[in-house]
Amino acid sequence: MNTVILLPGERLTVSNLGREGAVSAKITQAAANIIDTVRAEGDAALRRYAAEFDGVDLTDFRVPQERIDTALEQVGASLIAALEKAAAQIRDFHQRQVRQSWFTTRADGTLLGVQVTPVRAAGIYVPGGRAQYPSTVLMNAIPAKVAGVERVVMVTPPQRDGGISPATLAAAKVAGVDEIYLVGGAQAVAALAYGTESIPRVEKITGPGNAYVAAAKRLVSGDVGIDMIAGPSEVCVLADASAEAAVVAADLMAQAEHDPLAACYLVTESPELARGVEAALEVLLAQSPRAEITRTSLTDQGTIVIAPDLATAIDAVNTIAPEHLELHCADALGLVGSIRNAGAIFVGAWSSEPLGDYVAGPNHTLPTGGTAQFSSPLSVDDFVTSSSVICYTPQGLLADAPATQTMAQAEGLWAHALSAGLRRRLIDEGAPAVATKVLAEADLTVIAWPDDDAATVAYGVGRPAAQGEVR
Repeated sequence: MNTVILLPGERLTVSNLGREGAVSAKITQAAANIIDTVRAEGDAALRRYAAEFDGVDLTDFRVPQERIDTALEQVGASLIAALEKAAAQIRDFHQRQVRQSWFTTRADGTLLGVQVTPVRAAGIYVPGGRAQYPSTVLMNAIPAKVAGVERVVMVTPPQRDGGISPATLAAAKVAGVDEIYLVGGAQAVAALAYGTESIPRVEKITGPGNAYVAAAKRLVSGDVGIDMIAGPSEVCVLADASAEAAVVAADLMAQAEHDPLAACYLVTESPELARGVEAALEVLLAQSPRAEITRTSLTDQGTIVIAPDLATAIDAVNTIAPEHLELHCADALGLVGSIRNAGAIFVGAWSSEPLGDYVAGPNHTLPTGGTAQFSSPLSVDDFVTSSSVICYTPQGLLADAPATQTMAQAEGLWAHALSAGLRRRLIDEGAPAVATKVLAEADLTVIAWPDDDAATVAYGVGRPAAQGEVR
């Protein structure tokens, strides 16, 4: 692992991390070509890409409903129990996130509020390349179902035999997935976003994937909703001298074994602990069945930051803004308030990050690559939209229209002011006063802008905005 030693007064900078963007220009262009082809050719393109990228010939992408219904018969009782335990705890956590529509009424009768509505259809992407991820099925499908999504569609790459992992299928059954299609990569994202002959489009796409999937999600964003652009997985361990070196080493390896590009950070004020962790890594790697992937990740993407004090160490953590943060410190709970940027915070030595991957309950679909500075974990909110509700009474209109007209006049937006002014006239004088024939002979500017005092604003006052003018 690369080591960065911070001297007193020094701060870790983003340049110390050597991060690259989640998606290169070359991959973005390749994903764009795939998306264009799927939009033009539909299922035919999906079949061709399945043969080219997955090595399988598929005539039908959809997994039959009877296979989903009998999924639990294909796996062992211990896995079923684990899936059901995880699902129950994930569901319980996300049910606490559900937002209700709400409404309030002012004294003048004006009603204001928010209407919360689930999206009709959500697509979840489940990776299936280097490993199978039934946990990803649970983490994406369950909050969608809790939100009230009617149609949850899962896409996952076909295995070499053209089928699907029994564990992944069992997780889909437990989570309540409605449809499953054996399609992977950028082509799966395109199918979900735009639809094909056999795959109806969805309104939201969530779930992690490789760089091509990330690029495709970025490209279709705007035509369909997405959760985030996920890069390689990452963990940061903040540890003091009280930490157990071998436990810290195992936690770093738990991320490193995902992918050669997975990033692992150890931040500590104890050089002795840092040396102990590196020694423990060698011992643990010797018996790891994924040693090659793990070692490549630790060597190429691993960083140890040795800080002169705890405050500098915490500042370094906030600069890293990791997907997963573990606090292996004597006063771990007392440090939580100092953490500004992290996707998920695991507090104390007993809070192993893999517990969060599988069964703890909070979502494991998290912001990566430093985006925890402005992004949040996947939640029920990702599967709903909210609409503001505004219902005025005549009394409320009379109370708010003058201020509306004054502000519209200050911005030079004549019709904005007229819209409110005509309603005032209707209330004060009745329907005949706003008849078209009557208005044809009236001075509408007096109705729109009855008070010239608003024209004292310096910019654009006293005149309508010109056609095409951007203000």
